[in-house]
Amino acid sequence: MPVYSAPNKTPFAKYISVAVLFFIVGWQLSYNGFLGESKNKFDKVSNDDSEIVEESDVDMDLFWLVWSELEEKYVDVDVIQDESMVYGAIEGMVNALDDPYTVFMTPEQSEQFSSNLEGTLEGIGAELTVEDKQLVVVSPLRKSPAEKAGLLSRDIIYKIEGELASKMTLVEAVMKIRGEKGTTVVLTIIRDGLDEPFDVSIVRDSIDIESVTVEQLDNEIVYLSVNQFNDKTNDEFGKAISELILNEPKGLIVDLRFNGGGYLDIAVELLSYLLPSDTHVVTIRERGKEEEKLLSNGNPKLLNVPLVVIVNDSSASASEIVAGAIQDIKRGIVMGVQSYGKGSVQEVESFNDGSSLRMTIAKWYTPNDRSIDKVGLTPDIIVEITDDDIENEYDRQKQEAIEYLENL
Repeated sequence: MPVYSAPNKTPFAKYISVAVLFFIVGWQLSYNGFLGESKNKFDKVSNDDSEIVEESDVDMDLFWLVWSELEEKYVDVDVIQDESMVYGAIEGMVNALDDPYTVFMTPEQSEQFSSNLEGTLEGIGAELTVEDKQLVVVSPLRKSPAEKAGLLSRDIIYKIEGELASKMTLVEAVMKIRGEKGTTVVLTIIRDGLDEPFDVSIVRDSIDIESVTVEQLDNEIVYLSVNQFNDKTNDEFGKAISELILNEPKGLIVDLRFNGGGYLDIAVELLSYLLPSDTHVVTIRERGKEEEKLLSNGNPKLLNVPLVVIVNDSSASASEIVAGAIQDIKRGIVMGVQSYGKGSVQEVESFNDGSSLRMTIAKWYTPNDRSIDKVGLTPDIIVEITDDDIENEYDRQKQEAIEYLENL
């Protein structure tokens, strides 16, 4: 499998956007330190021997003119802090791209996020993004406080503890929602179909979500729920598959609902269990580089078992890579409702002062060269969950998948 890397940078092949999003329970990203030597912590970063920032027609004199005016004349001298002004300027520049997946974080914010990479994560267990300047729930994690409190995909978080979420950056909103186990956060929610916003009180808890869960169903059908694409997923999925081939099932269900994404290479490894060796599963296009076609890596174990992949509007990023490949190659049926629509690739860069930049650097496409970005993947068979299904705790999509396989 081709490996994506850039000098002195985190290899982005592993960070397909790893969640759409920012995990309220933590960020699945890593920080590699400064990207090269520079004269001071605010110098531009070099990539190879050329500057990242190209020459442009923008007149930077205006920036320095405003800077000078503020330093010389602003009435409250105590609030004139060069470092804060630099960070504010960078944040404004990044926000001007209007890309919710491209975010600058100060050293303090970076440290808070990276500190959650180790140990037990605590929060409400939801994945968030920004759409049209509104804070939106991508997915409440399975069995999380957010799911138990009734949060739904596409809910808009209008206020956090009475403060307008639209006045916060995404990082600020995430940090305000996150908190210690046992504490409570009140979110004001706007939901499609309801006339008025309503409050939801959520008690934060430790978040420990299994990457893969397995269930042996009747009629020799196996159900695998893939909840995340993280470092544990391949081992857990592979172990489950190895046990299955001892008594080859008559049907396999791979449930990707409420899976907000994860590592690109893990998605490719998962597909490698289900597809012939060297099958083209996804294409990556990065600015200024030739496109790369990633192939399954030669570990097929269940090539002939009938397959159904279930998705919903919380299935995003790496989940859509898996479903899109299965659909294009016609290895199985995709069932459920339109997926989220996250077709871009992010990379994390860390700087010597502790700040960091999460930046969109590429787009990905299905084997048939489809982009699902901002559109989503349309299932082969549409199955919607009704209000009655929710009230009666009836999983219509799962049941329809079982019946489909039974009738083959």
